[in-house]
Amino acid sequence: MQTPRLIVDASDLNDASSRASIEAAAHILREGGTVAFPTETVYGLGANALRADAVEKIFRAKQRPSWDPLIVHIADIEMLHHVAASVPRNAKRLMDAFWPGPLTLLLPRHPRIPEIVTACRPLVGVRMPQHPVAKELIRTAGVPIAAPSANLFGHTSPTSAQHVADDLDGRIDAILDTGSGETGTEHGLESTVVDAGQHPCVVYRPGAITLAQIRSVCKDAVEFIANERDQNAAPEALPSPGVGIRHYAPHARLVLVEPGPDQARRFAEQANGFPGETLGLMLPEEFSEIAAEKGTLIYRWGRWDDYEELAQRLFAGLRWLDAQGATVILCPLPEAEGIGVAIRDRLSKAARTE
Repeated sequence: MQTPRLIVDASDLNDASSRASIEAAAHILREGGTVAFPTETVYGLGANALRADAVEKIFRAKQRPSWDPLIVHIADIEMLHHVAASVPRNAKRLMDAFWPGPLTLLLPRHPRIPEIVTACRPLVGVRMPQHPVAKELIRTAGVPIAAPSANLFGHTSPTSAQHVADDLDGRIDAILDTGSGETGTEHGLESTVVDAGQHPCVVYRPGAITLAQIRSVCKDAVEFIANERDQNAAPEALPSPGVGIRHYAPHARLVLVEPGPDQARRFAEQANGFPGETLGLMLPEEFSEIAAEKGTLIYRWGRWDDYEELAQRLFAGLRWLDAQGATVILCPLPEAEGIGVAIRDRLSKAARTE
């Protein structure tokens, strides 16, 4: 059975049709069902974070292992008091600076939050989304919403309602569809994850809120760098979700080209080096002179000097090339600066073979 799509106009939430869609989605969530909805990062798959039976449906739908914790989304600070047992001083400062927005904070779990949400860890990831549909859905539902990305576990994250349907059609109760095409989300990458209870603060997952921005509030903040022990550890022993595992991956084999002198030339040389494969290129505008073999699939990724655009279109491009039948995807890596750090993180995890 197909999952119903509830159409909503993000620019006019008071429209009668949009209002009806949000009310219907909120009812499903209150009753223990699952709803995919847009945020400013990627589409999330939501369930009532206060009900273990509802949250379990997320794990089943995504085929997500129980050791991987979820992020809880809230509409206001009052709702935070039902999710977090306490708020460290640095976390409060980061909330004041970046909420609502694409920042997840690891906070002490409130007893009302079932252990399934945090995979029995003492900390719970919490964020207040900025997207108008996400905010209104949570407010209308009246409960905090646990929501990872709305895709099959390990697969490329979804930035449109169609991406959600491609992975989860018939597996969830509803999709809130803003009809915004392949990049219906503003940032296109998952939120930055920070543990502000440690000193110094630790950035476990880079995102649209950069390390430099975090340091503008918590000057000694550090980026988590997995060591060999972390990379070989059992997933349930890792300090934060997404550390040291293959994730965000297309079905095609992903090959990355490091930055440096003559990156465009090296990219062009590799583009002609996959005989017998159906090659897909994540092609920046500045690399457009590349002559690839006939039959190469090309996704026009965006301007190479605009990391925000590259981030927004990253997952859409990987999914498009997959859908066109690419068996190998060749992608240049940006420099490790600003949001380029987050792009590199997602691509590096997607290209892992373990």
